[in-house]
Amino acid sequence: MNTPPVVVVMGVAGTGKTTIGPLLAARLGVPYAEGDDFHPPANIAKMSAGTPLTDEDRLPWLDAIGAWAHGRAGLGGVVSCSALKRSYRDRLRAAAPGVVFVHLTGDRALIEDRMSHRQGHFMPTALLDSQFATLQPLAADEAGVGVDVAGSPEEITERAAHALRDLPEPVQ
Repeated sequence: MNTPPVVVVMGVAGTGKTTIGPLLAARLGVPYAEGDDFHPPANIAKMSAGTPLTDEDRLPWLDAIGAWAHGRAGLGGVVSCSALKRSYRDRLRAAAPGVVFVHLTGDRALIEDRMSHRQGHFMPTALLDSQFATLQPLAADEAGVGVDVAGSPEEITERAAHALRDLPEPVQ
């Protein structure tokens, strides 16, 4: 890729989106946006109470992330967003057609262990099952790559950057 991509770092809670996103952005030399910061307060309250969000709850959040990604088209950027369903990714692509996805994947036990050691995050481990139940992995026709989350953040970031280099230029 010659033009800096707009990358959505996606995956279930606990895969390391908030850790890998800034590292990948630094590696690519582009800004990072924390997807959780786009949530309206009502969404954070629901998740903090252990209540999964509905598709309707997610729409303003996805639209805000899509608007940020649209504004970065041709400039590059990295944003974290679970983007668990194809329909969510389609909505992001509708707002920012050139986005590419880095899907952080991994063993459920590893992800749960990492979640249990997080401090100060609103997403409880109890919602991990609903995240996996909702997850629709990237389809063959979606611009993106899967990256395993085993290893150090630096190793994961290196795998992601390498995989992104092999993608064709996105259509803006």
